[in-house]
Amino acid sequence: MKRHLTAGRLLLMALSVLTGTAMEAKVVLPRIFGDGMVLQRNADVRLWGTARPGATVKIKTTWSGKEVRTKAGPEGRWQAVITTADTREEPQAVTLDDGERTVLGNVLLGEVWICSGQSNMEMPMKGFKAQPVEGAARDVMDSRDAQLRLFTVRRNSQLTPQDTVSGRWQEAAPASVRQFSATAYYFGRQLRHTLQVPVGLIVASWGGSSCEAWMRADWLQAFPGTKIPVEKEDIWSENRCATVLYNGMLHPLIGYGIRGAIWYQGEDNVQRYPTYADMLSRMITGWRQAWGQGDFPFYYCQIAPYDYSGVLGWDDNSAFLREQQSRVETMVPNARMAVLMDTGLQYGIHPRKKREAGERLAILALSHTYGVEGLPEFACYENVEFRGDTAVVAFARSKEWVYFEHGQSSDLFEIAGEDRVFHPADTWIERNRVYVRSDEVKHPVAVRYAFRNYAEGDLMHDGLPVSSFRTDNFDR
Repeated sequence: MKRHLTAGRLLLMALSVLTGTAMEAKVVLPRIFGDGMVLQRNADVRLWGTARPGATVKIKTTWSGKEVRTKAGPEGRWQAVITTADTREEPQAVTLDDGERTVLGNVLLGEVWICSGQSNMEMPMKGFKAQPVEGAARDVMDSRDAQLRLFTVRRNSQLTPQDTVSGRWQEAAPASVRQFSATAYYFGRQLRHTLQVPVGLIVASWGGSSCEAWMRADWLQAFPGTKIPVEKEDIWSENRCATVLYNGMLHPLIGYGIRGAIWYQGEDNVQRYPTYADMLSRMITGWRQAWGQGDFPFYYCQIAPYDYSGVLGWDDNSAFLREQQSRVETMVPNARMAVLMDTGLQYGIHPRKKREAGERLAILALSHTYGVEGLPEFACYENVEFRGDTAVVAFARSKEWVYFEHGQSSDLFEIAGEDRVFHPADTWIERNRVYVRSDEVKHPVAVRYAFRNYAEGDLMHDGLPVSSFRTDNFDR
């Protein structure tokens, strides 16, 4: 009996060795490379993975027919660069061979974007419980598009950088779109409609996540109050602790050929607003350095107005965080902000108007990345001039002039004198100037617009809202 058992074990061991050898001989790719993927068109894009140590990996694509060769290192790791062509609407294939062939089919060449942030990026078309996305039912029904491909990175909080993610490429269709990020979907749908090329969207987001969680430890050295986890026990929050989402969800994507990134985050950083402009700027430059694609486009949503006073006892004014977000445009090249002042919910941190968020990000991309002319522009505060008892506020990027959405005046402006006490103000507009005054303030020194947690923004330019702003630098 023992003899039979030993022989059986030997047979199992032999099969195990043979199976292991066969597995080692086959190219293994991170999950981001797979059937149905979109590769960035007209670019030199990286492929990487593992194979048998020392093996030569041959790569051939249907659009070029040329063979690229690379060699796996001592640990079996390899990488290669292949050149993509212009748009290919018909499915393509990528063949990898190190003695055993691996074929990736149904591949498209188009525009690829990373979509990241917290819950307002993560919020799917189906919405959250009792929190719907406006107009989503109709848009999901009409969502079938084989040229729009979706990849959602599953949540993964890690102490150290990972090599791969969980997820798979899917074609846009009701079943896949219903589960997909609404902001990202509306962004990609608009790119598809305007550019008429394939689009690939890669969503890496986690509700409630901090900016710090999407950054590398060395990027956070400039922020000494940030606690960097060293041991698993140091991870006090799966989605808020510094570096953990960069390690688990972003690091495995770095190097995948992209056109740019969109970002919707900031709510978790409201209480830490003084560092946000510097932190987000450092995150953007860090991502760009890691990707090695230069200053790729980075477009982001300004958080929408919401009454934070009811959340965990927060009494911070989120307008200070929105102000920090506005500063990033002036600090980082090729970064622009989509304003959402007219889309907030007073008692809901997840606005229903996700189409506005996605399409406004698309306006920025189409205008500033793809050179589409004739699109509207987000006007922004430029300067103020005090003339006696009246403040005259001027705006940049306001060729079409500013206006109030609901009449000839707004009740969202406040004005203060040297005592720094703000009073409601009367307002009127002439071209791209807003005139502000109050009988209570004879010698004004400061003006604020919608500078509160929640406000239904009504100052507009060319159909787009103007951000909340202040002309002062008072502490509160």
